[in-house]
Amino acid sequence: MGSRYGGIKQIEPLGEHGELIIDYSIYDAVLAKFDKVVFVIRRDIEKDFCDRIFNRIKKHIKAEYVFQDIDVLPGGYTLPAGRTKPWGTVQAILAARDVIDAPFCMINADDFYGREAFQKIAGFLEESKNSESKHAYASVGYKLVNTLSDTGSVSRGVCEIDENDMIVQINETLCIQKLDDKIVSTDDGVIRELSEDIIVSTNFFGLTPDIMPLLEQKFIDFLKVKGTELKAEYPVPVAINDLMKAGTVTMKNFSTDDAWLGFTYPEDKITVTAEIKKMTQAGTYPSPLWKCVRKARRQRQSRPLNPVDDVLEITNFCASDKNSIYRESDEPIHDINLPCPVSLHHTHEKRFRA
Repeated sequence: MGSRYGGIKQIEPLGEHGELIIDYSIYDAVLAKFDKVVFVIRRDIEKDFCDRIFNRIKKHIKAEYVFQDIDVLPGGYTLPAGRTKPWGTVQAILAARDVIDAPFCMINADDFYGREAFQKIAGFLEESKNSESKHAYASVGYKLVNTLSDTGSVSRGVCEIDENDMIVQINETLCIQKLDDKIVSTDDGVIRELSEDIIVSTNFFGLTPDIMPLLEQKFIDFLKVKGTELKAEYPVPVAINDLMKAGTVTMKNFSTDDAWLGFTYPEDKITVTAEIKKMTQAGTYPSPLWKCVRKARRQRQSRPLNPVDDVLEITNFCASDKNSIYRESDEPIHDINLPCPVSLHHTHEKRFRA
């Protein structure tokens, strides 16, 4: 539930056949060979989530969900009286630690990232399995100008990146908006101009399970200072920035020129729907989305394909099936598994989670 959006934006239909924004992320992750999805949700939206998302997705890919309970805190801390707000994405990732046992990708369920982001993180996670480096992670960064809302302000993690494409620092920057022909931040009442080409984090991280104890300790440190407050949150970009400052982790940046789309305000739905329609008409996504994937995989039987062949076969198949009606089948697909506050798993013989 987004306080500014005014509803459960993750279940807003966007595609021609009622596809949700998370459908497109999972579709792109499947093509990048992720094999399992883990959703982190609140208990009070479980029924809507299962009806609109989980019961469909689990037919196409291995899926689990866990709850982010605000009273489940580490270090012996307890929920302060009157607090109803979740603690942020660090607590969300920790809620999924018992079901994530492989390299994984963390994404937001209400953002659209584009296919290239999943392909780049999948490649990084594959290479990381042969690396002796510990606590080496990655992020997909977007140009600031490609992540703004035309309706109001947004918050972004502004990245400082060195000559080796390593992120040196992530500065959580609030109240970013367009002002005349400029992009500015008005945090703390001070107007500061920002370059449209700076790289920002939008919560797309490639991680491994060894980050879990690090995040837990940083969350405990956060609770020592902010644990009695009613609205304080600890986001993953802030935690990672703290860990980078301490020299505990490294973060590789992979930039993309793909469009990033997201819901912050109700008016954003018009923009997101229009952009997805353009991509569907251009052939980037089939319509209906999942029926085409299922049919293409049945036709290929057990013939192994590389990711490019997957995209071409699914796209070509759907081009001849534009008049089909989107409907679900009870037959599950078992050859793909994907982790999602969405996590994604990646695999071939080797496995990733998102």
